Amino acid sequence: MGKLKKRDLLAKTITALKKKGKTVSFANGCFDIMHVGHVRFLEAAKAKADVLVLGLNSDSSVRKLKGKGRPLVNQDERAEILSAFSCVDYIVIFNELTVDKTLEVLRPTYHCKGTDYTADTVPEKDIAKKLGIKIAIVGDPKDHSTKDIIKNIVEKYN
Repeated sequence: MGKLKKRDLLAKTITALKKKGKTVSFANGCFDIMHVGHVRFLEAAKAKADVLVLGLNSDSSVRKLKGKGRPLVNQDERAEILSAFSCVDYIVIFNELTVDKTLEVLRPTYHCKGTDYTADTVPEKDIAKKLGIKIAIVGDPKDHSTKDIIKNIVEKYN
């Protein structure tokens, strides 16, 4: 899977891209069961810059964030699915609950978050400001969720 990179190696790639005048968006999430909201978020994040780096929560961080039984799809398979998206240029898997450390290492031009956030509620806003990373709120209204898909499946098949 050519798009999946280790954080430190990806930092070198991003530095080289930025030296060539390229802009880099960074978006992150669990992406457990893909839905249209994910697609719209990723496409909007890519539209902000020349290159889109996707930070993918590891299995352990998804469990901590979403609870028992999650993720439904393991990190390797989630990364493979997301690698198939033409708007995603690189993927990095991270273990932390926020992407502060990843932002510090990668230093993208933009840190993209979904419309369920505002510039003031982005968890990584302080590190982004410190590093000169612009916050971008992108995607469509938060009307889709993996949790709702799971609930719908359970209701229909019980």
